[in-house]
Amino acid sequence: MHPAISALLMLLFVLLCFLGILANGFIVLVLGRDWRRRGRLLPSDMILISLGASRFFLQWVGMVHDLYYFLHLESYNRGLVRQLFGLHWDFLNSATFWFGTWLSVLFCVKIATFTHPTFLWLKWRFPGSVPWLLLGSLLMSSIVTLLFFWGNRAVHQGFLLRNTAGNMTYREWNKELEIHYFLPLKVVTLSIPYSVFLVFMMLLINSLRRHKRTMQSNAHGLQDPSTQAHTKALRSLVSFLVLYALSFGSLMITASGYFSLRSDWYWPWQILIFLCTSVHPFILIFSNLRLRGVFRQLLLWARGFWVA
Repeated sequence: MHPAISALLMLLFVLLCFLGILANGFIVLVLGRDWRRRGRLLPSDMILISLGASRFFLQWVGMVHDLYYFLHLESYNRGLVRQLFGLHWDFLNSATFWFGTWLSVLFCVKIATFTHPTFLWLKWRFPGSVPWLLLGSLLMSSIVTLLFFWGNRAVHQGFLLRNTAGNMTYREWNKELEIHYFLPLKVVTLSIPYSVFLVFMMLLINSLRRHKRTMQSNAHGLQDPSTQAHTKALRSLVSFLVLYALSFGSLMITASGYFSLRSDWYWPWQILIFLCTSVHPFILIFSNLRLRGVFRQLLLWARGFWVA
């Protein structure tokens, strides 16, 4: 790839990360302010503030890591930098996936209209379980981080010693570790929350589609406010599903080691990985009345400031 195109893609990646950082930081600040005023948070706000905070720090870590990796490729494995970035990335990435999953479950139990006893029990129990689920997500993320840390430590020690078992070179040994340890670990730890997310999102989308079809068959036109609301909700959920799936798929392919910094597709792939954490916060802001109101006030203030 031409160096100018590569530089442009790297710049787009940085801009995308900064947009996500601003959007996620906005969500955390607004909900944090309300938390301080009221002294409590609703279950939905607990998940949103947790998701916003994890994405905020994840994007900082990801952006700094990629830029450092680009500028110091040769020395990346020599020091403790890989382990340091790995600790933060693995913890925040796992927590972000779990928080996004709980958000999909909350949407489903609040909006879906299923009458199955199991769903009704979950609808009753889930809101009160949110604090414990969030704490459990942090605990699971910590365990995942330790498992990755042990692997990264082995890679670092192997690099320093350059002495592996048998006749294998360091590069071959590192490749074996990536295939037989890191890749299965990433597949398992990310597939579990993604599977839960996918099930509840599909249930919710199916419920909204059936409800919309019922309203239309009952002589409610497409311009009916209720129908428009459900159409808007469907679009929002489908976009969340697509972004989440892209993030999961890109991380799985990255885990296979297919894209390196020397690949022409490295920076486009990094853009794809961070697309969900950068774009979805804006969807959350515009679909939430409170966040949307504060965001509009901020835009009006900024417009008045520049005009003045």
